[in-house]
Amino acid sequence: MVSSLPVILRLRPIASLHVSATAKAMPSPHHSLEVIGGARDAFLPVLKTLDRPYRAFPVIGWNRHVETIFAAFFRSLPDVRLKRECIRTKDDGSVALDWVSGDHERLPPDSPLLILLPGLTGGSEDTYVRYMLLRARSKGWRVVVFNSRGCGHSPVTTPQFYSASFLGDMHEVVAHVSNRYPEANLYAVGWSLGANILVRYLGQESHSCPLSGAVSLCNPFNLVIADEDFRKGFNIVYDKALASALCRIFKKHALLFEDMGGEYNIPMAANAKSVRDFDEGLTRVSFGFKSVDDYYSNSSSSDSIKHVCIPLLCIQAENDPIAPSRGIPREDIKANPNCLLIVTPKGGHLGWVAGAEAPVGASWTDPVAMDFLEHLEKGSSKTLPTCSDPKVLEQISEDLHQLEV
Repeated sequence: MVSSLPVILRLRPIASLHVSATAKAMPSPHHSLEVIGGARDAFLPVLKTLDRPYRAFPVIGWNRHVETIFAAFFRSLPDVRLKRECIRTKDDGSVALDWVSGDHERLPPDSPLLILLPGLTGGSEDTYVRYMLLRARSKGWRVVVFNSRGCGHSPVTTPQFYSASFLGDMHEVVAHVSNRYPEANLYAVGWSLGANILVRYLGQESHSCPLSGAVSLCNPFNLVIADEDFRKGFNIVYDKALASALCRIFKKHALLFEDMGGEYNIPMAANAKSVRDFDEGLTRVSFGFKSVDDYYSNSSSSDSIKHVCIPLLCIQAENDPIAPSRGIPREDIKANPNCLLIVTPKGGHLGWVAGAEAPVGASWTDPVAMDFLEHLEKGSSKTLPTCSDPKVLEQISEDLHQLEV
């Protein structure tokens, strides 16, 4: 019985149950930021940059679409040598993991390990992924980019892409990297659709989640609301661009889908003018949903927040055109003692052109996310679970009793 204690304690590094010690000197975030969540008092003292105003870069940050487009096309791309590992999933699919070349020999086996989940059609070649990778690596962290099926030139070996609803690949990737580095604490950062998948995974795993902490950025949260806004005004430009990217991936592997029958509409998917068209022709059928709206409704991570049992930092932009602020599950975040939400007044989508490295360097969110993750890692050896799961707490109580005896 005693030997199981370290395993239970490792379930959850809750770095900051020490709320009472800091309550009297609790700092206040700058009024330009919205900072809420059940873990606000626990983690706010750690995020030292939040007492400064959020200042969007002049001209670029004035308009959400200008900022979104600038970040996508004009942010510099850091040069990083990566080593690819393709893993075969249980259903014969494939995903690609990109590790920093040489880190396997260079870093000790217990170095904290960070999994990065890019957005829809994104991969390790995206600038926001590279900058986060470099920042974590500069702190001595091991980093791996999870390129989903067909993304980042990852191979597609079955007639199925990934989706907002499918968590199978995430489960297998976490298990794979955990088995490869069993001494390391695992963490994850997700952007956009990658953030939605990450938060859904945290909610599904709940009390048994093997990750020690996570960061969600630009999460659309409520996909029904996101879809509504995606088809309005200038957002149609993003919709067409993402649909075009999906079609390019699809056409590379079109032969896999040649004989698909039933409800599949392969011509619609191959020539989709919107993400909704692609999801109607292919995605929702592949994953067993009766309609696109059914797929979006059941794939939203807004419903998962209440079940998250590890420290989770969510950062959103109030003016995000793709992840609408009105879709953020604020009340559930406030009610969850493990969650913290930061909403910046500007930032666009995957932009946040602000901070010391603006306009062409790392986004404003990177140092905030890294401060959060480093705090969790520093406290991981001294902490107890945050979850109020009676079974877990009862087990710990029994083990402590055995130790005292």
